[in-house]
Amino acid sequence: MAGAKIEKDVFGTLPDGRSVERIVLRGESGFEARIITHGAVIQALIAPDTRGGYDDVVLGHDAFAGYLAERKFFGATVGRYANRIANGQFSLDGETVQLPVNNGPNALHGGLDGFDRKLWEIAEIDDGAESAVTLTYTSPHGEENYPGRLDVRLTYRVTGPSELSLTMEARTDRPTIVNLTNHSFFNLEGATSGTPVLDHKLTVAAEHFLAIDPTAIPLPEPPRSVAGTPFDFRDAQAVGARIRESDRQLQNGKGYDHTYCLGRDGKLALAARLEAPRSGRIMELFTDQPGLQVYSGNYLDGTISGKGGKLYRQSDAMCLEPHMWPNSPNRPDFPSPRLDPGGVYRHHTVYRFAVRSP
Repeated sequence: MAGAKIEKDVFGTLPDGRSVERIVLRGESGFEARIITHGAVIQALIAPDTRGGYDDVVLGHDAFAGYLAERKFFGATVGRYANRIANGQFSLDGETVQLPVNNGPNALHGGLDGFDRKLWEIAEIDDGAESAVTLTYTSPHGEENYPGRLDVRLTYRVTGPSELSLTMEARTDRPTIVNLTNHSFFNLEGATSGTPVLDHKLTVAAEHFLAIDPTAIPLPEPPRSVAGTPFDFRDAQAVGARIRESDRQLQNGKGYDHTYCLGRDGKLALAARLEAPRSGRIMELFTDQPGLQVYSGNYLDGTISGKGGKLYRQSDAMCLEPHMWPNSPNRPDFPSPRLDPGGVYRHHTVYRFAVRSP
């Protein structure tokens, strides 16, 4: 792709003296993805609007100190298991594995010290037609009590004028479970706009979702139809149009915090479309994962100061997280997160940006 460039600099320093690097991947006409090696984080994503301007559309921090101070998953790579495992416990080949619990009674996003808190290594930088960076992390056997060493390889690549592709692979030396995702918080009006995402139009290509209990664990039932519920986004709807309806599932999630069942069968396909009314920005998300977590920023509470010194408040952004279904190690009726030696875990997600036609 003509004009693609890469830059690398030091974004910050860990308490032990190790440097956190930032890699800037450039597309065409101002599109940028800024990646930092701590947590393999998307630190900034610069996308066009209808007026020809560009702005950062993901929440986070301008300086590394913000990421280090509090664990809020802004733009982070989440693992070894994204989302929740009930009671932090599962069985594998007849043995019970007890994980640390860090979200009420459950294990969330890899436990107390997940992949989002690790310093990833730069394995490769590609400054060719499609600018890219490949990061690696090795999770040792027993880290957060997960069995097996896990070798993870992740590549961010600019694959179109305003398109970022994320691919992840993982291999293990003994049976384990794995479920990775990126946890970016999107506001297509801009990360410092101060406007909520409730008027963003959302489309989700799913006919079913997972109903949850008050601790966000899927109920012991099959996926529910979205038809006739506030969870039906098969046609574009404003995120906030039905978020305050008297619905038990909205109460349990404090808004939207639910997995949509995509049924991908490992094939890349459109999962969601998000459109901002004022900037006219559009993001299409493609993935090969079986689930998409739709989270409306319900727990942003104004205690975190982010980019531009803005306080992040409820519904200031939303997450669209492609991954396995929550608690799937304990649900044989769900897609399996098991990985065996000789096998390869694969994840492919694409974020494609455009602008609304005049």
